Amino acid sequence: MDWQMRAIRGATTVAENSVEAITEAVTELIDELEQRNKLRPTEILSVTFSVTRDLDAIFPAAIARSRPLWDSVAMLDVQQMHVEGSLQHCIRFLIHAYLPNSAPVQHIYLRQAAKLRPDWGLEKLQTSQHAVKSKV
Repeated sequence: MDWQMRAIRGATTVAENSVEAITEAVTELIDELEQRNKLRPTEILSVTFSVTRDLDAIFPAAIARSRPLWDSVAMLDVQQMHVEGSLQHCIRFLIHAYLPNSAPVQHIYLRQAAKLRPDWGLEKLQTSQHAVKSKV
């Protein structure tokens, strides 16, 4: 099987700037990332997390680093550039990982962040999977 370095994007939102809310959202985002992409931390080269300026209760990388095998992944937290009118309370990631060439990349956009990329949202994924199943 041939492998290639691929980039995976994703985002989520939180209701409030608290350790609990951010931890819950980052955990959900990473769980979805691993599940939908059948990705193991040992295949991940690096992760850049960005947060909007209204989130400063905890670093998303600290949350990820506490997960099994994630402590050896290179991670960086940055503050997202502020643009007036942009989505608030938002956490994004950009991950570089080795995936099989044949594996489709599933970008993860959850909660209010699904509005950022409706073309990559869960509803579209489920619709396309349903269409494939109905053809079989």
